[in-house]
Amino acid sequence: MVEISLTVNGQSVRGAVEPRQSLADFLREALELTGTHLGCEHGACGACTVLVDGAAVRSCLMFAVQADGTKVVTVEGLAQDGELAPLQRAFHTHHALQCGFCTPGFLVTATALLAENPDPTPDEVRAALSGSLCRCTGYIGIVEAVLAAAKAGRG
Repeated sequence: MVEISLTVNGQSVRGAVEPRQSLADFLREALELTGTHLGCEHGACGACTVLVDGAAVRSCLMFAVQADGTKVVTVEGLAQDGELAPLQRAFHTHHALQCGFCTPGFLVTATALLAENPDPTPDEVRAALSGSLCRCTGYIGIVEAVLAAAKAGRG
């Protein structure tokens, strides 16, 4: 076992992990942050995406020991003081989810995009989200939601 210390959603966290335990499993099992979904467990679907020091990362491909000393934000950390983040509200308004399984990964990926590029074009949104898979929505509402959140952030 290896002792790790990191900040998750603004809270200092310590834990003992097996060297081979994924960050996704640590978040879900040790911290009970089950919004980080495990789909393919190969990094292809994007459902497990979290922010590590501000960068969108597939947590199924990252070992928990690699997160030692980092700041991690999961989908649970996007809302502030019990209020949905503007991007989360935009997903609701634009019907950018159906079953919801992929939604946490899309929200976290789009959060990283908007932090880096607060005024993306539709093509830039599509490119940023291209690594996340959804079997329900057809993506139109997701792209519209990200663009609406960007517009709201500028206004």
